[in-house]
Amino acid sequence: MQGQRFGRLCCGLLAVTVLGCGPLGSPADESSGEVSGVVEVQSALTQVTSFGTNPGGLRMWTHVPASMPANAPLIVALHGCTQSANAYASTGWSALADTLKFYVVYPEQVSGNNSTNCFNWFEPGDTARGQGEALSIKQMVDQMKATYSVDPSRVFVTGLSAGGAMTHVMAATYPDVFSGAAVMAGIPYKCATSMTQGFSCMSPGVDKTPTAWRDLVRGAFPSYTGAYPRISIWHGTSDFTVKNSNLTEGVEQWTAVHGIDLQEDLSETVAGYPHKVYRDAAGKALVESYSLTGMGHGTPIDPAFKFPGTTVACGTAGAYVLDTDICSTWYVAKFFGLDNTDSVIPTVSLSAPGQGSTVSGTVQVTATASDNVGVTRVEFFIDNALAGSDPTAPYAFTWNSATATNGSHVLVARAYDAAGNSATSSTVTVTVTGGTSDTTAPTVGITSPTGGATLSGTVTLTANASDDRGVTKVEFLVDGAVVGQGTARQAGLFDFNWGTTAYATGTHTLQARAYDAAGNSAASALVQVTLAPAAVGFTEGFSANGPDNAGWSLTGWALDASDQTGSTASKSILGAATAAFNTVTRTASISVALPANPRLTYWRKLDLSGANISASAAFRVIVNVGGVDTVVDSAVKSGLGTLTEANWTQRANLDLSAFANKNVTLKFVVTVTDTSTNNLSRAKAWVDSIRVGP
Repeated sequence: MQGQRFGRLCCGLLAVTVLGCGPLGSPADESSGEVSGVVEVQSALTQVTSFGTNPGGLRMWTHVPASMPANAPLIVALHGCTQSANAYASTGWSALADTLKFYVVYPEQVSGNNSTNCFNWFEPGDTARGQGEALSIKQMVDQMKATYSVDPSRVFVTGLSAGGAMTHVMAATYPDVFSGAAVMAGIPYKCATSMTQGFSCMSPGVDKTPTAWRDLVRGAFPSYTGAYPRISIWHGTSDFTVKNSNLTEGVEQWTAVHGIDLQEDLSETVAGYPHKVYRDAAGKALVESYSLTGMGHGTPIDPAFKFPGTTVACGTAGAYVLDTDICSTWYVAKFFGLDNTDSVIPTVSLSAPGQGSTVSGTVQVTATASDNVGVTRVEFFIDNALAGSDPTAPYAFTWNSATATNGSHVLVARAYDAAGNSATSSTVTVTVTGGTSDTTAPTVGITSPTGGATLSGTVTLTANASDDRGVTKVEFLVDGAVVGQGTARQAGLFDFNWGTTAYATGTHTLQARAYDAAGNSAASALVQVTLAPAAVGFTEGFSANGPDNAGWSLTGWALDASDQTGSTASKSILGAATAAFNTVTRTASISVALPANPRLTYWRKLDLSGANISASAAFRVIVNVGGVDTVVDSAVKSGLGTLTEANWTQRANLDLSAFANKNVTLKFVVTVTDTSTNNLSRAKAWVDSIRVGP
């Protein structure tokens, strides 16, 4: 029963630092349309209180635009931790619904289910078909279908972080309900079925084979034989809350579910960001990914972008709703086909010149293209640079090859239709004679690391290179020897991950060398760096006589005979707090100088117990810099019950790269709150074998 759903585990999805935490708030003001069970109308959202049995105990909020047509689409939008339905409406879904005429449902978590308002994506009882929160969300869809004229073939789901993980859940458990899903910084379906596993899924992430991921989805509805939802996956490359390895694993999961390979059929940049599309044999896009270079944890929006045909901006930037110059709301809507245009891609092929031809002078480059509605233009590219465009058939471009350099060149054509669908032809390679000699060398410079930097572990080398006719490759050199070739990123940037462990400590010189198609090359200025010993920055094993390192502050913590290694010659530390109508916090802390690329590994045991539904007990690992605390690992028990790790559990390779090369205070904290009973709720944690290093 709903009333028996006491406080749920937070799985470490805590405010400020984890899984889409954003500002608290409640939806507000008005909606057109009437729904039975409405108790509150605020802003643009309306609360619906009666929508089935609601076993997950969620709230339902809706946005219903004026003058809705029959058989309109429906979007279900799921917020992140500590966010509300109203907060997630700032991503622009309601505003776009007013323009394109679709319904929006915003499920909302309540603190009684999860103290930080996270959807319980890691709880087996909430992620199975016909149960818990997953069923509540499905019942919201049923309520909309019963109340309005909703097209059942155009029901979609999207969400951020914990809501993104729940988006995977809904696509897996109800493929007969949802036609598409868009995941923002989420976690693949059934990556975790417990709190501890949830931490690992978030960071560093879990690596499974595509088949293993597929089987988890297929097992959610074993008797289902129909089509699965199309999937759009978005993730920031600088997301330190939910590592972007979850994008890769999500793509592996859903390409396997759809029975298509992992070789993308389209690789391009959209608004400067890498975009990949995976299609079936008929050319239909079933999975796509956006890797948002440099973006942290959140949903990407672009307030400067106006939805086509309107003056309405794409969202309002705020906590975990990030202005990154790309409107994910619009591109997801297009992927779902909500822009009222077709989703069938054109076909295109180059008809002349032929593969392997030798050409000179004026060359007629031609292509054939077709589309179910109509081709709007065909673009022609030479060596990945746009060379010409033709809006009408027969599609052709006149190329003066005399202006090209002698040698090999690659031609390709790309066709577009009115809906913005595009397709790219196979490449054709030709050899130019009678052309020019390119004597202009590229320009190149190393942008990271900077001169004088002290490094250790794996270091990303970055160079910026350009050429009047295009850069073909960038090599990276260490002490004059080539160590690898850079991977092209956006806007002329090339990256290479340099493993420094094979190099002696001390001074080394870095250099980049860029090449163009004519073989011209140029080398960057030398950048001198210093390699520090690739040693552990900090270790603590707690000997029998006390901590191995001076400087520990043990407030309410003490040495304990329970040692992780089992040795009688060493100990651990134990922090214990018991509440008596109050909140009690115990902290163990020490100052640590973090190296480059720092990772934290430690071992723990836990005993977190709440004596009533309002109690909470927590263990947190915190990094403090400049007086600002950041939670990097945690476990929370909310409400009645006990969370126990009776055996030593290793927490391995927690990413501290946001604090690289900084002096920080590392804290281990137990906290218990109970305002109803005396000395019954407790928080106990044992910590041992701490290691911080690259």
